[in-house]
This record gives sequence, structure tokens and C-alpha cells, in this order.
Amino acid sequence: MKYLSKTFFALLVFSLVGCTAAEVNKFLAAASESALTENEVGNGLKEALIKGVTEGANLASATDGFLKNDLIRIALPEDVQRVESTLRKVGLGSQVDRVITTINRGAENAAKEAKPIFIAAIKQMTITDAWNILRGEDDAATQYLQRTTTEELTALFQPHVQESLNEVGATRYYGDLVNRYNAFPTTSRKLDPDLNAYVTQMAIQGLFKLVAQEEKAIRENPAERTTALLKRVFSAQDSSAE
Repeated sequence: MKYLSKTFFALLVFSLVGCTAAEVNKFLAAASESALTENEVGNGLKEALIKGVTEGANLASATDGFLKNDLIRIALPEDVQRVESTLRKVGLGSQVDRVITTINRGAENAAKEAKPIFIAAIKQMTITDAWNILRGEDDAATQYLQRTTTEELTALFQPHVQESLNEVGATRYYGDLVNRYNAFPTTSRKLDPDLNAYVTQMAIQGLFKLVAQEEKAIRENPAERTTALLKRVFSAQDSSAE
């Protein structure tokens, strides 16, 4: 009923002052957006982020979720990449490949633990944050989450990464590879055998990339808005942006 009255008023204005159809649509969009309550915007954004986190974590934690996704595949640490060709030339190619596979398997296993950590952080979002995110860029929610939670996520996620790396043998394989290289008489620059911090950082970055993809899809594709609240919040934003 409220919407009908707003529509009637807009049409009345149109007939009296000669507004264009586009201007009437803009007025209706603004009226629709203004009807959103602060709680609806906040809850809608949290739903969107939780959906993005869930989808992103599910993709990352699947078999080959990291290993065969070029967007987030974890390469060797930078200092090891610099000597990768040397390692392969001296017959350690199979060990290099095994390390790459197992560090990505470790990230995939650890990603299963990421979802509740992300969701707990999302629930701390304020109403002001939500409005700013709604009107922001395609990855504004992801940027917010990255900015406000990376430090805490790293501390919470690191033990899960270490456990996963140990479980798949990545810690041992990487340590063996690095130690063999460091033992070469010609090695002047030693490699760091600590893998945990690197994989934790890369795994979290990969998860954020996947969350950003999901957020962009929700903003751009109405079919991705799977609840009534998501449809309402983002439809209002779609209209106001036209």
C-alpha cells in the first residue's frame, strides 16, 4: 500500500511538472531504498558476506580447490622460486612438485576451518559499516573484512594450517628439500625452512579472492541473491545506481 501511494505521487508529479520517465524511476528507486531500515541493510550485508564466505570456503576446501585454481594456487615461497630451476637441474624436480602439491593440499584442508572464523568477524559489523559497504565498490565488503580481520584471522588460522601441513606431509617434504639445498657447498644464501607463515598468508589471501568473487556475483547477478532480504537490499541499491 505504501509503495502504491508513492507510485501515485510520482505519477502525479510526472503529469504536473513534465518529468521524464527516467526521473520518475529514479524517484521510485530512492523511495524504495529509503524504506529499508538500518537493521535490514546490516542484516542483508551480513547475509551477503556469510554467503560469500561459505561459497568461497567450500570452493577452497574441495580437492584441488587451491591446486587447480590459477587464481589462488599457492606457488613455492619466493626465495625458493629463485632457485627452483637449480633444484630441478640437480635432480630434485619430483621433490619440488611434491612440495607444491602438498602445500596446496594443506591450504585446502585448513580452509575447512576458515568459515566459522570469518562468520564470527562478520557478526561484528556495524550499521555504518553496512551502509558504506552497500554503496561501495564491487568488493567493498571483502575489503572491509580483509582490513578488519586479517590480523585476527592469521593468529586463529595459523594453527589449523600447521596441522594440515603436517597431516599431508608438506612440512617434512619442504624441510627435506630446503635442507638438501642449504647443504650444497655452493649455496651462499640459505633458504628458510619455516613454511607455516607463508602458507597461512597465501591461504588467507586466496580465501579473500574467492569471497570477492562471490560478493561481485551477488551485486551483479540477481539469481545469486538467494534470500528475500538479499533481494530487497541489493535491488534497492541496483535501482539507486541507475
